[in-house]
Amino acid sequence: MRRVFQKLAFAAGLVVLQAGIVHADIKIGLVAEPYPPFTSKDASGKWVGWEIDVLEAACKAMNEKCDYVEIAWDGLIPSLQSRTIDVIWSSLSITDDRREVIDFSVPYYSSVMFMVGPKNGDLDVTPEHLADKVIGVPGGGPEEKYATVVYAPAGAQIKAYPTQDETNGDMVSGRIDYTVGGAAAMQRLLTSAEGSACCEHKADVEDPKILGEGMGAGIRKGDTALKAKLDAAIMALARSGELDRITANHPELKGAIKTPKP
Repeated sequence: MRRVFQKLAFAAGLVVLQAGIVHADIKIGLVAEPYPPFTSKDASGKWVGWEIDVLEAACKAMNEKCDYVEIAWDGLIPSLQSRTIDVIWSSLSITDDRREVIDFSVPYYSSVMFMVGPKNGDLDVTPEHLADKVIGVPGGGPEEKYATVVYAPAGAQIKAYPTQDETNGDMVSGRIDYTVGGAAAMQRLLTSAEGSACCEHKADVEDPKILGEGMGAGIRKGDTALKAKLDAAIMALARSGELDRITANHPELKGAIKTPKP
């Protein structure tokens, strides 16, 4: 009888465990620092922004409940690998280096990037011309890689910051000469009172080999089932026009991002 009870208890526990796996919420890793208009918190502490709107639509399309986990930028991939989270959803660019350690969904947007510098009418941004300049960038992302690959060999000093906002702050104060960033963040800088007085758009930055193929959801290597769900959800949002409708609700992103087309 005791053995029968143990077997029944084990079987029941296995069923509960399996049920928990099937119905477990998807844990979404978000960078803790705000990155408006993509991700930020409103006065009540709720996450809002274009990227949050797309995420909520994708979770609905997958018929899944998604829980948000706030993580520092440099902890995103380690948290994914340690199973603290299941998905990274924080404007993570798809690059060959990252593909060596994680998988990605199809891109859900790509960002137009700007180089911004002092308001002096000088639009020459060749590496030779900026050889003695300090270029500030948010660290760990495609902006830093681009500046390091293109400008550092010519002699420019590359200064990395934890966030784009901190980079922009030093641009306004004159502690750096130039910055590279997503068009949305750069437009926010250039339309601010401080930024419009000091800075101007120098050039668009385009180099898929360095900047990546767009922004995708980061997934653990081999998690093919979740990748298939995310890919299907993202493409369904593109086909239905939902991505375009979400973007239309964020006019500040007009011309700053490109979304996938079915």
